[in-house]
Amino acid sequence: LLAALSINELTMSCSMGSSTSSLYSALAKTVSRPALPHPCDSTYNPGNDLDLDQDPADPLELLRECREVLRNRPAQLQRAFVQTGHGDARQTIRVMQWNVLAQALGEGMDSFVQCPMDALNWAERKYLILQEILTYRPDIICLQEVDHYFDMFQPVLASLGYQSSFCPKPWSPCLDVENNNGPDGCALFFNHKRFQSLNTTHLRLSAMMLKTNQVAIITALRCRATERAFCVAVTHLKARSGWEVLRSAQGSDLLRNLRNVAQRIETEEKTDTDVPLIVCGDFNAESSEDVYRNFATSSLGLDSAYKHLSADGKTEPPYTTWKIRPSGESCHTLDYVWYSHRAFDVNAVLDFPTAEQIGPNRLPSYNYPSDHLSLVCDFSFKDPMLVSQ
Repeated sequence: LLAALSINELTMSCSMGSSTSSLYSALAKTVSRPALPHPCDSTYNPGNDLDLDQDPADPLELLRECREVLRNRPAQLQRAFVQTGHGDARQTIRVMQWNVLAQALGEGMDSFVQCPMDALNWAERKYLILQEILTYRPDIICLQEVDHYFDMFQPVLASLGYQSSFCPKPWSPCLDVENNNGPDGCALFFNHKRFQSLNTTHLRLSAMMLKTNQVAIITALRCRATERAFCVAVTHLKARSGWEVLRSAQGSDLLRNLRNVAQRIETEEKTDTDVPLIVCGDFNAESSEDVYRNFATSSLGLDSAYKHLSADGKTEPPYTTWKIRPSGESCHTLDYVWYSHRAFDVNAVLDFPTAEQIGPNRLPSYNYPSDHLSLVCDFSFKDPMLVSQ
């Protein structure tokens, strides 16, 4: 569908909201830019579309405008960072992991029986999504279920100084929904003033030698402040129970590709130390599944950042998604931020709202736009002398 439509047509069919577009002048300017090329190319990486000489928009101004648009909705969920007491806070790298809920799926397929359809209205829901991002202002953003990349996420975040890449699913379920906005997929954004892009790899994940419908992006970056290279990845594995073996195979394929990309960057950078990794994703798997154990025991030396919220430092949070469908209530931990524990310290993680804050109708809702909660972590590089030992 996207291939048959120009970006201008997409923008017209998905306006900024009849009553609110005048409030978001800075956003409207970005959406009216010339069309981006090849919107359905799975290797699309619009780094060259970012105007490096243009001053970025003011995120605080955009946040105020979001809150003005949302003034008649319930207040934003209040969340706080939990300091872990590790690392150099002066060189923090803030990373957000978030399944934002594809608009087509939210309105057309996911059947959130306790969520009024009006709460999912894109004219306002997009401001809830932007409010979440602007509140925490991450340096790196890893998103799943993005089906408004070209007409919302990319232009708005580019105006704030983010370079980005988008990899759609080959057979996105969004395309089965009437009046869809094209396929959903994974998107990765980073602040170009803080990081230099070295390489981007788009993957269609394999299982048992067969290509699947799930994708990943791996981007190699150089931190401008420290000159240190590292890789960031985003993925979204196969959903639903009964597919545990497929998820495990997809995770193993991602680990293999991460190892290959990291080794290539090590060769290009002429370094004798391992290139560290940050891997974000909706794994659609609890910590009891093989895919989780494969990541936790990988030779890549990965650990899960959100275990820092637990008292023993070994337990995942009780939930990252909480919804009510016709089959009943679903409360699970499916989303993770993995990191190279030998190279990074975790300085802080964003806590989750309580059941009382979320409310009896669960997610999504009038004051939260997705059935998944965002995960936000602050990392810092360890002393390179300690890493090399």
